[in-house]
Amino acid sequence: MTLPALPWTRWDGLRALVDALGAEECRYVGGCVRDALLNVAAQDIDIATRHAPDAVMRTLNNAGIRTIPTGLDHGTVTALLPEASVEITTLRRDVATDGRHATIAFTDDWREDAARRDFTINALYAHPGTLAIDDYFGGLDDLKAGIVRFIGDARTRIAEDHLRILRYFRFEARFGNGAPDAEAVAACRDCAPTLMGLSRERIGQELRRLLALPRPAETVRRMADLGVLRVILPESGTDERDTLSRLIEAEDAAGIAPDAMRRLAALLPPRRDVAAQVAARLRLSNAQKKRLISAAEREAGDAANPRGLLFRLGRERAEDRLLLLGASVRPIAGWEPPAFAIDGRAVMAAGVEKGPAIAAILHRVQARWIDEGFPGPDRTHAILREEVG
Repeated sequence: MTLPALPWTRWDGLRALVDALGAEECRYVGGCVRDALLNVAAQDIDIATRHAPDAVMRTLNNAGIRTIPTGLDHGTVTALLPEASVEITTLRRDVATDGRHATIAFTDDWREDAARRDFTINALYAHPGTLAIDDYFGGLDDLKAGIVRFIGDARTRIAEDHLRILRYFRFEARFGNGAPDAEAVAACRDCAPTLMGLSRERIGQELRRLLALPRPAETVRRMADLGVLRVILPESGTDERDTLSRLIEAEDAAGIAPDAMRRLAALLPPRRDVAAQVAARLRLSNAQKKRLISAAEREAGDAANPRGLLFRLGRERAEDRLLLLGASVRPIAGWEPPAFAIDGRAVMAAGVEKGPAIAAILHRVQARWIDEGFPGPDRTHAILREEVG
């Protein structure tokens, strides 16, 4: 089998890179090969090579291709091409692993490099000249059948990097046929406690990648049944998983793209303290934390005035609350809130002395303006006069 000649395989910059390294000394590898076989646009182009990292940098720099030593200890160099950045990694084998980090040694054996990868569908190599595919562990058949299978012994692969448990479920949600590999499932179930040894930030990143996929609900339920979800998100129960399923249906009906943070909110009880605790534990950014808390503060009354909700919270957070409540987002689709015509100077012009009373009156006027459906300036000033008395 050969790799489809997708546009990226014909990039001028990539051809120059391959010419410099030598087509026999490098291969396209991993996700770009897998996705090309599925006719999916590759997000990242990765190249494996028999050249040592210093030789890669020297060779490419001599060819006028700029490089960055992004991970020399692990054999990775990034080439900055006109079309995109490409990661080039020297063939490796594991010397020692502890479930989080690996000590590696370089090799010139393609199969040995493939053997240290996680899943068969990620261990596909393509010759950059002929596009012929090398498949050492049955990845082509697994990809065709929709089977996500660890290379070799599943428990051994997980022991090398515990995060592979979560990666398995993400790949199962994306590529699986709905009938998971029994050995992989059993290994993930038995090894689930090892996830506690990972940084919460890595867990949060992998969880969000899973939730960003189009249809993660069934996979999340499987993770719960196997005891995996309890380790990484103990706050999530049956009700929350039902909320996630309803949210995905609501997103589909509204034509709204999947959103990992909104779906994470669905998996939590609607409580501010829980959202804050999870945000801290998963090392979320301040913006992500505020959004998760806003979603947790949703109330049934939010659906009564969707446009008022958008005015107060902004579009993203308003959509979060409405979708999580099962309410329609149609009232705010394409709608932009008008400017509030009253400010402190207008309040003083109405006869109110400078001081704290101005802010209180502004708040009351704005609340009535929102409740009345954002009337024009004449009515807004009339509301102001009524409040001033």
